Amino acid sequence: MILTVTPNFAVDVTYRVDQVRVGETTAVGSVFRQAGGKGVNAARTLQALGREVLVTGFAGGVTGEAARAELSASGLEDETVQVAGSSRTTLIIVDEDGEATGFSEPGPEVSADEWASLVARVRSLLPRSQAVVLAGSLPPGAPIDGYGELISIAAPTGIPLLLDTHGDAVLHAVAAHPTIVKMNASELAGTVGESEIIVGARALRERGAEAVVVSDGANGLVAISEHGIWQAKPPRRLRGNPTGAGDAASAALIAGVVDGQNWPELIADATALSAAAVCAPIAGSFDEGVYRRLREEIVAVELPVPR
Repeated sequence: MILTVTPNFAVDVTYRVDQVRVGETTAVGSVFRQAGGKGVNAARTLQALGREVLVTGFAGGVTGEAARAELSASGLEDETVQVAGSSRTTLIIVDEDGEATGFSEPGPEVSADEWASLVARVRSLLPRSQAVVLAGSLPPGAPIDGYGELISIAAPTGIPLLLDTHGDAVLHAVAAHPTIVKMNASELAGTVGESEIIVGARALRERGAEAVVVSDGANGLVAISEHGIWQAKPPRRLRGNPTGAGDAASAALIAGVVDGQNWPELIADATALSAAAVCAPIAGSFDEGVYRRLREEIVAVELPVPR
């Protein structure tokens, strides 16, 4: 079983519209609501890949109840921790060109006792877990080194851990040596103050991350580890909804690590699945036909190590 931890649980609301006109009322063509947050999206993708998966994190209030009900309806097992505050809502507006605009609430304030409950829940689930995905922002009130604490309690088990966050949350977590840190290029630049991907990723490795994977839009994914530097690109630009594409990459990476794939296989598979997620209407899903075709086309290439 793969455990996904989403401390800042949400209900994701996706609006599909023809065009967004600022300052005007926009007619919504369709609305879709589902439980969300980066770890939840990764869990949906893992489930679609045929993996046994379990979701944990904080859930509270009417929003949290709605999220848990939707998870149950989707067949996803959850072991969420109840909090006094109400879980957040995120709004994603997708226009006819596939441009996505998102609005993300901060989430509920969590107390020290509530955080301790999540730590205890994760600890209790580790014996059942083959791997762990830790993903998304930390809610207000959570300790800034919260992810580091969760990685530290899992480290003695030896199971792989993927961390998908950015900013101070990742800087305080990498010293606990996560197996993979994943983020996009703009998040990496904002975290380490370096726009050059390889240089920025190496800075995180020097702080303790075993490997760093960076998504760079149409340029695909770059992986930096002790075994070398690899890049995989989709053969063409795909139109659609990019929300959740990074979470699909996380799902592919952690599944591949569990299966013992090497880095060229890992990065090619993650690139194909991420691109296939763009072709799906909502986060946490992917176009299976596109995934299969791209997986046959995409080949990772090794990049020279800068001096």
